[in-house]
Amino acid sequence: MRWKTGRRSSNVEDRRGQSGFPGFPGGGGGRRRMPVRVGKKGIGGIGTIILVLGALYFGIDPSIFLGTGGMAPVPMDTQLAPQTRAPSFRTGAEDELADFVSVVLADTEDTWHALFRELDARYQEPTLVLFSGSVRSACGFAKAAMGPFYCPADQKVYIDLSFYDDLRSQHGAPGDFAQAYVIAHEVGHHVQNLLGISDKVQSARRKVNETKGNQLSVRLELQADCLSGVWANHADRARDILEEGDVEEGLRAAAAIGDDRLQKEARGYVTPDSFTHGSSEQRVRWFRTGLREGALAACDTFSTDRL
Repeated sequence: MRWKTGRRSSNVEDRRGQSGFPGFPGGGGGRRRMPVRVGKKGIGGIGTIILVLGALYFGIDPSIFLGTGGMAPVPMDTQLAPQTRAPSFRTGAEDELADFVSVVLADTEDTWHALFRELDARYQEPTLVLFSGSVRSACGFAKAAMGPFYCPADQKVYIDLSFYDDLRSQHGAPGDFAQAYVIAHEVGHHVQNLLGISDKVQSARRKVNETKGNQLSVRLELQADCLSGVWANHADRARDILEEGDVEEGLRAAAAIGDDRLQKEARGYVTPDSFTHGSSEQRVRWFRTGLREGALAACDTFSTDRL
C-alpha cells in the first residue's frame, strides 16, 4: 500500500504507555498526544436531511430514521478509575505503525468528506485513540484482547497496535492493507453513527430476542465491511494507494475475523445463531462489494435477503 507520502491526521490521540485500569500496566512508552480536534457535536439542524438522504442511499425506509433518542452503548464497566503510567517499551517499529495508522485515518477523512458532500452534509471526523493493554472510553473499559472498536458515545476509534501482530501471526492475515481495512471498518461504524443507522439498530435490538438482535448486529457489521470497501475504491481512484496484492490482503483479513472461523478456532464448532459480525464468506463478499461498486447504495445490508 502506498502510504508514506500521505497526509497525517491531526485526530490521533496517543495513550500508549497508560492503563485504563489501576495496577494494570499498559505496556507502552510515555504519553505522546497528537493534536486533536475538540468541540465535535452531534448532527444538528441538518440531521433530518442527512438521515433521510442516508436512508434513501441505503434503501431503508426513511421513517425509521426520524425517531428520537441516542445510542446507549453497553459499557464494559461502569466504574471509572484514574489511568496510570506504564514503563516505556515502545519500539521504532511501533511508532512507524502509529504513523501508518495516522495516514490511513487521514485518507478516510478525505474520502468521507467527499462522499458526505454528495449528500449535502458535513462529515464530522472521528478521533483515533492508540492504547496499550487497556483503555477507558465513554463506552466503558476495554482490554486489548477485545480488539479494535468504535465508541459512538465519544466518536472515537480505539486500537491497541498489538492487534496487528495477532492478525498476522494468529489469523494469517499480514500486510499493511489488511491493517488499513481494520481502521476503515471501524470508521465505517462512525459513518453509520453519523447517519443515524447505529442508533436505529440499537433501538431495534432492544425490542427483539437475542437471536434476532444478533442478526441485526451482523447486518450492521457487514455494512461497515462494505463501507470500508467503498473507502478503498475512492481512495485508490483519488490517490492511487493500492499496490499489487493489497486487495488480497484485505480479503484475507475480512475472512480471518469471520464469526464462523473464530468460533471454530476457539471451540471447535460453530453456532450461527450467536454470530454478531457475519461469516468469513459474508465479510469477504460485502467488503468486495464496496470495493467494486464504490457507492453507498451498494452497502444496503438491511433490506437484502441474501447476506
